[in-house]
Amino acid sequence: MSGQLLRTCDAGVLRVTLNRPEKLNALTSEMLGTSRNIFEGAATDSHVRAVLLTGAGRAFCVGQDLGEDGVGPGSDLGEWIERHYNPLVRAIRSLEKPVLARVNGVAAGAGANLAFACDIVVAGSSAQFIESFSRIGLLPDSGGTWMLPRLVGHARATALAMLGTPFSAKQACDWGAIWSVVADADLDAECERLSQMLASAPTKSLGAIKAAFAASWRSDIETQLERERDLQRMLGGTHDFREGVEAFKQKREPSFKGT
Repeated sequence: MSGQLLRTCDAGVLRVTLNRPEKLNALTSEMLGTSRNIFEGAATDSHVRAVLLTGAGRAFCVGQDLGEDGVGPGSDLGEWIERHYNPLVRAIRSLEKPVLARVNGVAAGAGANLAFACDIVVAGSSAQFIESFSRIGLLPDSGGTWMLPRLVGHARATALAMLGTPFSAKQACDWGAIWSVVADADLDAECERLSQMLASAPTKSLGAIKAAFAASWRSDIETQLERERDLQRMLGGTHDFREGVEAFKQKREPSFKGT
């Protein structure tokens, strides 16, 4: 594993840590490729039932390291995006397991949009998000033009992208961009609590919820009703559905296995 990225897995929680604290976790092609491989591998790893993505040090991630070859003026940025960023975003969004982002400090540019690509985002009270692309003559990538309008609405997304104005964790939460804000001192404990909850939940159920919500943006109601029917049929045959019903009848906590 690259020193720029840390990976640990314990009690069903896969922890992925961006690890360039001296560079505020600015992204390199190595980090992006390794992250993609980790998320793609998590899809078929039965030991992984939830993923926690975070950054080491005082920032979550400030986006692309602009000092890396291939991203300067005259470079084919479209080819760079297609090779390094799009596969990672697709891997996060298509993973049929929950992904929790722990945002500490600044999340800027692609760093902000990678956080927004996760299923649940918890931020420390001092965290800030910045769609900083227009400051260097670019537009939001890493799914930003798709996710941000859906999270905060067209008007806010447009202003945030065009002005490059930082917005606080509280604003992000109030606008619906993230799930919650906690005191910086409580961030680790809260993310640990949530990641354990997700890892002990019925994994196939959570994956189906994620897939159904994602598909709903491009579906009419009839198509979505049919999708719900098909996914519910699949879930009805799982161990966890049987366990959930038995636990409900017996008035006890269920013990889900993720199968």
